[in-house]
Amino acid sequence: MSGKENIIIEPLARVEGHGGIKVEIQGNKISNVEVRILEGPRLFETLVVGKTPEEDLSIVPRICAICNLSHKYAALRGLEKALGVEIPDITQTYRQLMHHGEMIESHSLHIYFLALPDFLGYDNAVAMADKYGGTVTKALQMKAFGNKIMRLMGGRMIHGENPILGGFGKLPTRDELIELKNEALELLPFAMETIDLLSQLEIPDHMERETQFLCCKPPHDDYDYYGDVLLTSDGKEHPVEKYKTVIKERVVSHSFAKRGTYKDKPFTVGANARVILLGNRLKGKAKRAYEKLYSDRWLRNPLYNNHAQAIEQVYSLEGVIEVVNKLLDSDEPGVAVPTQDTGEGVGAVEAPRGTLIHSYKIKEGKTAAADFITPTAMFLDDIEEFIRASGEHLLAKRAMDNIELQFEMIARAFDPCISCSAHLVTVEFKD
Repeated sequence: MSGKENIIIEPLARVEGHGGIKVEIQGNKISNVEVRILEGPRLFETLVVGKTPEEDLSIVPRICAICNLSHKYAALRGLEKALGVEIPDITQTYRQLMHHGEMIESHSLHIYFLALPDFLGYDNAVAMADKYGGTVTKALQMKAFGNKIMRLMGGRMIHGENPILGGFGKLPTRDELIELKNEALELLPFAMETIDLLSQLEIPDHMERETQFLCCKPPHDDYDYYGDVLLTSDGKEHPVEKYKTVIKERVVSHSFAKRGTYKDKPFTVGANARVILLGNRLKGKAKRAYEKLYSDRWLRNPLYNNHAQAIEQVYSLEGVIEVVNKLLDSDEPGVAVPTQDTGEGVGAVEAPRGTLIHSYKIKEGKTAAADFITPTAMFLDDIEEFIRASGEHLLAKRAMDNIELQFEMIARAFDPCISCSAHLVTVEFKD
């Protein structure tokens, strides 16, 4: 290839939100890669200033419909720290049930309907139905199950108001909990069949490169989706309150989302990062899935994020069973109340796509300042670098057929939530 050529993919298909990819080729070299976030900024950090914590909890889930409970969860953790709210352990268990539902719903959507068609040679999941009809049917059942938990714990399907400061407005009945447990037991065999299916796929290596990983370290010895410490792949542990010294943000001209680096280099968050850093904590069928799928290639290849999500799907189904058993043997908790109206707090959880941080300053019962960092804003740099590595490798081999698809598969593997990322740009007015 001589001269200059641009590869433009817009819109990027089968992801949440409106984005695109631009790859500039000069001669036989990749001269520039841009993952473009085309949705305009929505400035949620400013919207919540002057609002009460209760109002904040209604506003911030609107950042995203798919991961609305993750935003609610992170906000609750940050606001409760700021207000001196001490929830009982059993309330945390109910929140784990809530979060397992969102993980199951989001992961099943991505694995079966957004990513799997690429590997099986189909344009979409509907086209898979003739040969993989049973898989598509069970995948819909899996997603519906996640939706059911989200609706039950959230109070409605999207942007539910049931999770509140200090607890929940309403807790599920014993019969509802037993029904969830039985459905999880029914779906576990299909989740393990998915592990078998993924183990048979041939995963390309044209994008492989070294990178860094980050996730929340749970406050116990098991796998989980929350914590007050940020764990990085260099073995360091960072108090979540120090997140600004760990994650360095910047603005780029081609995107409405900020970018994050760790030690001035790109990094990855999400299921792949969690399984790499915490996978040795898995138990039960999730451990068997991990042992069947995991290899050192995960450290260099983002396509294995799809496999990591499948492992977490098994983990969360088992998690539903485990927490329901615990809840059935426990009394219903009351709602914990604030002990102060002024303070600061940082809440971190693992959203389906990776580490999510909500930071608040509360003064006399009103939000004085807020800062949010979403997973997609953290890994956008890494997507670009993996696409660059892929392009250089494919150009060197003169393997240009379907190169656009190869780039799209890399971006899709991260399961980006573009709407989440596009609220982070700061607007400054100057004379």
